Amino acid sequence: MQKTVSPSSISGTVTAPSSKSYAQRAIAVAALADGESILRNIGDCNDTKAALSVAESLGATVTMSGGDVTITGHSTPSPASDTLSIGESGLSTRLFTPIAALASRPVTITGHGSIMSRPVEMMEAPLRALGANIDTCDGHLPLTVCGPVKGGEVTVDGSVSSQFLSGLLTALPLVAADSVVTVDNLTSRPYIDMTCDVLQSFGVRVENENYRRFIIKGGQRYKPQCYNVEGDWSGASCLLVAGALSGNVTVGNLHGRSLQADKAILEALDYAGARISIEWDQVTVERSPVNCFSFDATHCPDLFPALVALAAGCDGESTLLGTGRLTHKESDRAKVLIDLYAAMGIYIDGSYDDALIVRGGPIKGGLTLSSHGDHRMAMSIAVSALRADSPITIDGAEAVEKSYPSFFEDLTALQCRK
Repeated sequence: MQKTVSPSSISGTVTAPSSKSYAQRAIAVAALADGESILRNIGDCNDTKAALSVAESLGATVTMSGGDVTITGHSTPSPASDTLSIGESGLSTRLFTPIAALASRPVTITGHGSIMSRPVEMMEAPLRALGANIDTCDGHLPLTVCGPVKGGEVTVDGSVSSQFLSGLLTALPLVAADSVVTVDNLTSRPYIDMTCDVLQSFGVRVENENYRRFIIKGGQRYKPQCYNVEGDWSGASCLLVAGALSGNVTVGNLHGRSLQADKAILEALDYAGARISIEWDQVTVERSPVNCFSFDATHCPDLFPALVALAAGCDGESTLLGTGRLTHKESDRAKVLIDLYAAMGIYIDGSYDDALIVRGGPIKGGLTLSSHGDHRMAMSIAVSALRADSPITIDGAEAVEKSYPSFFEDLTALQCRK
């Protein structure tokens, strides 16, 4: 699918989509709670749909009603299928694998698209040490896992992703024995805070020793809850950048005290000198002169496409740290950002080990650019296209369905043609 974005200013109010990160965690936990949970404001992006499908395949009953979903779960998964399809979701892959390992029958986890090339080898040794059998395809999907895991002491590598740790923290409270998980080089720490937040909401606690060791009491049980999924700072980030560069925008359904990593977009906008107004459940950003800035996105790597769009609109050279986190995403994001923005006339120096240097300037239009199947690339291109000298067409625009299906409709509603 192609979408063409014409140069324009923007003005108005939109509602942020539901957080797929919180939604997937809540779905997993509700599927493990003995009884009926209601998840409100669940959202309809592809990753959330995939998580609901996996929950059903693991034996939970899922019923949709408007924007809410009712999940009747069980503390011991009873897979209804030999195969779990996680779509293209990295979080669901690494979150549900330890959960599937609670069951005593083999389950194969697979997906499609870019997820098939993303690494899962970090799960192999820890799950074997916990008593499960696991086989992968040379460190990639499809994988087959068979439990039950027993608990105990284990060390995991957190340098590539924190998602597997989230899976262990979710599954291990349900086993009989206590567990201690030691983590090396943990990245994306805010996502672990989110996981612990959801666990606590459903009655389970883990002890976090400075993100280095996690002590998990065995024999705990999740309690069914009515849980409201908050809005998505990740999806909102590009729209907030658009407000800073191309007009003014108010984005609602954003929790001011959210634990989401990508709430850090507010810090980056502030560093750039954007005009920001924050209320309890909404954020307004108004166009103003923005200047080059430095920002470390190591713990919020999903912000890179929005940050590059912001830096491209600033005077001078901006430094974005944390590019080591970008290789194993929906695309090789550092390389793709360099290539896409070069086509739009923006020079990005990617010669540094863990940084991009972005030289701001005008945007060249009259192009057709590929999203590379990456939802965040599609959104980044669209935001930059607002200030181009002529329209830009995005090929593969349907990629936004992964996290923000209504993105282009919301952007169109904000546009005021030049």
